[in-house]
Amino acid sequence: MSVLEDAREIAPELTRWRRELHAHPEVGLRLPRTQGAVLAALDGLPLEIGTGTAATSVTAVLRGAGDGPPVLLRADMDAIPVQELTGLPYASSVPGVMHACGHDLHTAMLLGAAHLLAARRAELPGDVVLMFQPGEEGWEGARTMIEEGVLDAAGPRVAAAFGMHVFSTLPQRFHTRRGAVLASSSALEVTVHGEGGHASAPHLARDPVLVVAEMVQALTLVTRRTDVFDPVVLTVTVLHGGARRNIIPASAGFEATVRTFSDATATRVGDEARRLLDGLATAHGVEVDARFVRERPATVSDADEVSFVEQTVRDALGEEWLRPLEHPFTGAEDFSRVLAEVPGAFVALGALPDGADPARAAFNHSGHAVFDEAVLPLGAALHAEIALRRSGRPGLARNPEDQR
Repeated sequence: MSVLEDAREIAPELTRWRRELHAHPEVGLRLPRTQGAVLAALDGLPLEIGTGTAATSVTAVLRGAGDGPPVLLRADMDAIPVQELTGLPYASSVPGVMHACGHDLHTAMLLGAAHLLAARRAELPGDVVLMFQPGEEGWEGARTMIEEGVLDAAGPRVAAAFGMHVFSTLPQRFHTRRGAVLASSSALEVTVHGEGGHASAPHLARDPVLVVAEMVQALTLVTRRTDVFDPVVLTVTVLHGGARRNIIPASAGFEATVRTFSDATATRVGDEARRLLDGLATAHGVEVDARFVRERPATVSDADEVSFVEQTVRDALGEEWLRPLEHPFTGAEDFSRVLAEVPGAFVALGALPDGADPARAAFNHSGHAVFDEAVLPLGAALHAEIALRRSGRPGLARNPEDQR
């Protein structure tokens, strides 16, 4: 049978794995129960398995029959601190924690790919590294695994790396894009130091709350100075200051997330934000500490590797399963760390439930987000097909134009 047919045969097992993970989500770099479930699902396969020390990661190497270049497939495993509101029979049993971003599907699909590839080991031209990663949601799990050697787990460095991500509002197709697929993320952390006092006599104090309010509004000027074809998203998400309504606090502050698609734009936004905040602080006679912290780079797919993935979808699944992604997402992903080291591609897999309206469906990270499990065999099959086909091709030189 074909890889897709075999994937559909094991669909009940994929669903069981996914639901077990969904019901018992874990957050961060330490996912002991999730790691145990992954190891149990891999047990008995001809894999060289290693586990992380700084995180509960799993790296599994499947040795191919030939000497083709090694290829990496990645799945992230962590959940997020969101209360599940779906009402599903296998909903999270952990209060305030949910697999609201679909990482449970990612893990199940890569487990399925491991079984599909192990059954075809004699057909595999080169080695495959399976990267089961904790801590994607802001915990730098990919960087941790890179530091612990995941890219070199097969011996030679992997020639290419591929990641897949489900989206609850996209139709059930594989969506690809050359260049930037997801944005970089940076943090703006601001504290204003004034002089506290009684709320009834603001003239005897230097009110930092008033200054913070003005700064939050004024930061829209930074985005107005940016080329619309090299966009910036700056969103203030945290405000803090004060303890009682009749006391002017001595300090107040806020935090914002900044998303861009180029390093140059991120640097410029950080510089302009600090200059603007310094000016406002001076005008009000207060002091400001503003930190602009670069977090994850943009997730950039190599053009040649995207072409390879697209042809693989056409050959293995059919042209109807392929959709271009016109614009990148402004979300961020730490698979960007992997793609900064080796060429590869990041593929979006639509998991919108049949009959649902994409304009009304809950997006990833919502407590109402629902993903259609019908995509599980599709994702497992594409992972396996990518490994079977890509490990038979030579390594491709990185094109600098595709990394902008």
